[in-house]
Amino acid sequence: MGFFEAIILGLVQGLTEFLPISSSAHLRIVGEFLPNGGDPGAAFTAITQLGTEAAVVVFFWKDIVRIIGHWCKSLVGKVPRRDPDALMGWWIILGSLPIVVLGVLFQDAIDTTLRSLWIVAGTLIVFGIILGVADYVGKKTLTLNDMTAKHGIIYGFAQALALIPGVSRSGGTITAGLLMGYDRPSAARYSFLLAIPAVFGSGFYKLFSDHGVASPFGAAETAVATLIAFVVGILIIAFLMRYISKRSFMPFVVYRILLGGALLVMLSTGVISA
Repeated sequence: MGFFEAIILGLVQGLTEFLPISSSAHLRIVGEFLPNGGDPGAAFTAITQLGTEAAVVVFFWKDIVRIIGHWCKSLVGKVPRRDPDALMGWWIILGSLPIVVLGVLFQDAIDTTLRSLWIVAGTLIVFGIILGVADYVGKKTLTLNDMTAKHGIIYGFAQALALIPGVSRSGGTITAGLLMGYDRPSAARYSFLLAIPAVFGSGFYKLFSDHGVASPFGAAETAVATLIAFVVGILIIAFLMRYISKRSFMPFVVYRILLGGALLVMLSTGVISA
């Protein structure tokens, strides 16, 4: 694949990373329909996510600096240990552990078996339905100041489900938050903050591992896609935070189900290969 495919996939990554519709699933699907089509690979996906996660750092910069500052000060007694921002630092650390452990244990399956489009189609539909149920039944009364260690762990395992393409990192954590009673903006904000350690860790590991920037893209094409994902990602974060302050996730639920259904039809009829 060349620069044209990299540009398209960079746009797809930026557009879908923060919406609860699974960016990895979209990269996997769209890749099949490009001129030199195929699976862009787990390494390309992880590295381009560095671009979208850099967008999170830029958008939530003040929050991130405040959380890190209060967490560090709480260690030496300059800030109360029960300070909300100091606790948020601990909850992000705690919530990051499941995806690190499971990512290492199941790395081979994540890079190969779990990228089957049959699995992608199934997870798009199943977890879309679960998101819809969570959005409907969730009490939406809790904010991030109500977080506990138990909730942090639950969020963490929900994020780890996103190791399976089609689940969606934001979709999984937002769904967990809604089921636990968090309001939509709080669930989304924590989802974005929680993703920072995991995405940067995975992206840099893939970038500097023995595999390097895996075929079918070279370093230059991957860099272009990552830059595009960064720019588009900032715009999508701003849109989503405004959108969910007043509206439900139901349009995304319907989209996931329709996309998963269409993918099942295309696989069954031989239009694309799993």
